[in-house]
Amino acid sequence: MGETIEKLKWLLTDKYSNKRVEEEIRDKEDLLSSGISTCLGCGSEIGLRIALKVLGRNTILAIPPGCMGGVGVVGYGTTTGTEVPVFFPLLDNIASMLSGIKRYYRRLGRKVHVLAYAGDGGTADVGFQCLSGAAERDENIIYICYDNEGYMNTGIQRSGTTPYKAWTTTTPVGEARRGKPQVNKNMPLIMAMHEIPYTATASIAYIEDYVSKLKKAAEVEDGLAYIHLFSPCPTGWRFSTDKTIEVARLAVETNFFPLWEARYGEIRFTKKIWFKKPVKEYLKAVGKYSHLTDEEINEIQKLVDDRYRMLKSLAR
Repeated sequence: MGETIEKLKWLLTDKYSNKRVEEEIRDKEDLLSSGISTCLGCGSEIGLRIALKVLGRNTILAIPPGCMGGVGVVGYGTTTGTEVPVFFPLLDNIASMLSGIKRYYRRLGRKVHVLAYAGDGGTADVGFQCLSGAAERDENIIYICYDNEGYMNTGIQRSGTTPYKAWTTTTPVGEARRGKPQVNKNMPLIMAMHEIPYTATASIAYIEDYVSKLKKAAEVEDGLAYIHLFSPCPTGWRFSTDKTIEVARLAVETNFFPLWEARYGEIRFTKKIWFKKPVKEYLKAVGKYSHLTDEEINEIQKLVDDRYRMLKSLAR
């Protein structure tokens, strides 16, 4: 009986809790121009817009090459699409550059949020060594990795976080290959194992959870805060532009992308899925998986279940 009541509370909270947070966010100043040229339904733009609303004008932003730099925030001519200072560094040195900026402002006695908003490919592949070094040195920056599962600014190419069996232009589906043959790199868990002050996963479909984690990241004063943000890309993932939130939500509801946080490596779940849906529902909603057979879907279901059990064994 007690468990049933708890489930009911969760359902009611899940249904209505975002309204309060959405009103809170709506009232905050929008520091991202409405004229930026991201694709329709872009999950990464939603993530950045919310992050800047939470962190406010006292933020210095860096965006390496990627969707948000290439077509989103650079703007036109000599202008940018932000109301805060923004830099466009190389993929491999964003963390070290921001560390220097943070140290400079500390010497001035000024408290600022130094934010990296980087794509998954630049984070997990080219920029990982620099990010890992910043974590090891306890550099006091906020790093958000928007996970659109590939190098979308270069033609929907695979990255270290492109999932197993997913189609990209560099892993075409055919007789010889059925999408990406390797499993994706688990970047948030890798960062949690660095035992930094704060690590979290977040989804644009769960605004309250995302906002809460942004605020916790902003409170860190003695090291790195890393948020891995699930942000679907309609163009690269091949789904209708009005389905972005639905796709992001299905990924969480199937445990394809569980929501959790870790303080100094101690993991806890932040969203319990009492009635888990089969991963097939998520895969069928995304065109880059349309080539999968039932046998391959079952294989992915096993991978998702195994990864979730592993994460659960680490959580407290």
